Amino acid sequence: MSVLGIVLLVLFVVVSLLLVFMVIIQDSDSDSLGGIFAGGSGSAFGSRSSNVVVRFTYLLGALFFVTSFALAIVNKSSTGNVEAAAKKKSAEASEWWNAPAQAPASGELQPSAEQPSPASK
Repeated sequence: MSVLGIVLLVLFVVVSLLLVFMVIIQDSDSDSLGGIFAGGSGSAFGSRSSNVVVRFTYLLGALFFVTSFALAIVNKSSTGNVEAAAKKKSAEASEWWNAPAQAPASGELQPSAEQPSPASK
């Protein structure tokens, strides 16, 4: 991840936390946590706080979308099609459960279908 990606990620986390905090402190008919900080005035930041809080929340929402799209562009995969890249990668990696069945060596004993097994006697 480049330096720009790290800066965008830190900004994204800060904006996300501030956005959550601003939504929590908004006062909607005294049902939210906004009344905790306000005391008797009914608002956390004074008489004109509803405009300030709402506008700041809108600004944080816009910053949230801008930073998330910027992170998506910065971290975009160079392969283009992720599904095709995953299929190609899985075809290259051969695991033991994907390996084709190998015929036993001629000296090894094989159970015969004609002979009953000892458990069935």
